[in-house]
Amino acid sequence: MAYQAVIGLELHCELKSKSKVFSKAINGYSEIPNNHIRPLDLALPGTLPVLNFHSYKEALKLALVLKCEIPEYMVFDRKNYYYPDLPKGYQITQQTAPVGINGELVIDLDGKEIAVRIHDIHLEEDTASLDHISNVTLIDYNRSGVPLIEVVTYPCMHSADEAVAFLENLRNILKFTEISDADTKLGQMRCDVNVSLRYEGDYDLRTKVEIKNVNSFANVKEAINFEINRQTKLLDEGRGNEIIQETRRFDEETGTTISMREKVEAVDYRYFVEPNIPKIKIKEELLKELKSEIPMLPRQRKKLYIDEYDLSEYDANVLIKDKDLADFYQECVMLEIDPQLASNYVTTTILSYLNKDNLNIKDLYITPEMLKVILDKQVNNEISSKQARELIDQVINEKKDVEEILKNKDVSQISDESELLKIITEVLDSNESQINDYHNGRTNLFDFFVGGVMKITRGKANPTITKEILTKELEKRK
Repeated sequence: MAYQAVIGLELHCELKSKSKVFSKAINGYSEIPNNHIRPLDLALPGTLPVLNFHSYKEALKLALVLKCEIPEYMVFDRKNYYYPDLPKGYQITQQTAPVGINGELVIDLDGKEIAVRIHDIHLEEDTASLDHISNVTLIDYNRSGVPLIEVVTYPCMHSADEAVAFLENLRNILKFTEISDADTKLGQMRCDVNVSLRYEGDYDLRTKVEIKNVNSFANVKEAINFEINRQTKLLDEGRGNEIIQETRRFDEETGTTISMREKVEAVDYRYFVEPNIPKIKIKEELLKELKSEIPMLPRQRKKLYIDEYDLSEYDANVLIKDKDLADFYQECVMLEIDPQLASNYVTTTILSYLNKDNLNIKDLYITPEMLKVILDKQVNNEISSKQARELIDQVINEKKDVEEILKNKDVSQISDESELLKIITEVLDSNESQINDYHNGRTNLFDFFVGGVMKITRGKANPTITKEILTKELEKRK
C-alpha cells in the first residue's frame, strides 16, 4: 500500500532588535549567563510589559512579505502554563488576532513551483534556556523575553525536501529583509515538525506526531525521513494503532526520534487577552511604509539573475543563499562589470575564500570597486584571467589596494603579435613530434603548445591572440 506523508512546520525565529520584546534588557548573545536581564524578565512583582515597537513593525513586515491577511488591531494574549523557563507562569503571545493569517510562500523545487500555505504568524516572547547537568537544571534568563516570531504552516508539505526548501527560503527572506540573523548555530531558529501518513488519494488527515525543537535543517530532513519510515513500517505490519498523537524528540547521535510524552487531548492553555498591553490599531499608513522598506527578495533576485543577467540557475542559487554575497555581486553589476564575468569571480575565486575560513564577504578586504579595476584590465587585455585571479589573491591576503600592488608588480600582458609569433615559433620548433601527433588526431596537444608559450612568458601572453596565431601556425605546418 502506498502512503503520502503530510507535514506541517512551526518555525520559531528570534527577531533582530536592540532590546527584548517587553523589557529594556539587551537582546544579544552573551556567553555570561543571566547577564542581559531586567526585573521583568524574572517576573518580579510590580513589573509591567512595554511593547518594543521595532519588533512589532518587523513582525508586520514579515506578514506582508508572506502575503498574509493583517488584522485591524495588534492584540496580545496570555498562554497559561508553568515550566521552569517561564517564571511568570504564562507566556505573552498571540492567539486572538495573530499578526498575520492565511499567507503563502512559493518555493522552487526540482523545477516546480510549490505554494506552501501559512496558517498564521504570531509575535511572542522567548523563554529562558535550560542546561541540564546530572540531577540539576541551570536556568539562563538571557533568552527570556527575546522577541520571537512563530510561523505556522498548514499541513501541506509531502516530503522532507519540501520542508527543508521551505525553511531555507524563509531563512533567506528573514536575512534579506534583516528581520533576523536566523542563525541556527546560535539557536535563533528552531523548528517543530508535525508528520502523519495517509493512503495515497485519501484527503483525511490522520494521527500526527510532533517532533519538538529540531535545531538544524539537516536534522529536520533526517527527523522527517526517519518518522516517515517508522510510521510506514507500523502501517505495513498492521500496527497502525501504535501511531499515537505524541511529542517526540530527535536524537542526533542515533538519527532517530524518541518518544517524550503522549498527547491524549489538547492542552488547555486558558488563553485570555493580555490585560497589561492595550490593543494597537494597525494603521494603513504604517503598512504602506513597511511595504516600501521590503527589498528585492531572494526569489525575485534569482529571476533577475537568470532572465536579465543570463546566469545559470546554479550560479543564481549560489548568490541568493547569502544576502551579503548577493549585495556584493549586485554592487559589481551596478559598477557596470559584465554580470556573467562578475558572477564567475564572485561564485568561484571569492567564494572559495569565504568557504575555506567560514567568513562573511564583509570580512574580506576586497570591494566591488577593487574587483572592477582588476576585471577592467582583463577585459581590456592588459592582464590574463590567471593574472586577474593572482591580483585578487594579493588584494585579499596582503590587504592592499589594487593600484598599490600594480605599482610594485609587472602584470602587463604581451599582446604584440610579432613578439608572440617569435615565442610560438620557438615552442613549435622544439616540439616537432608533438606537431605530428596533433595533426594525426591528438588535438588535445593544442593546450600543450599554449602551455609552452605561457611558461616562456610567465603567464603574460594574451591567451586569445596566442590561440589565434598558434592555430594559423599549426595549419601551416601540416
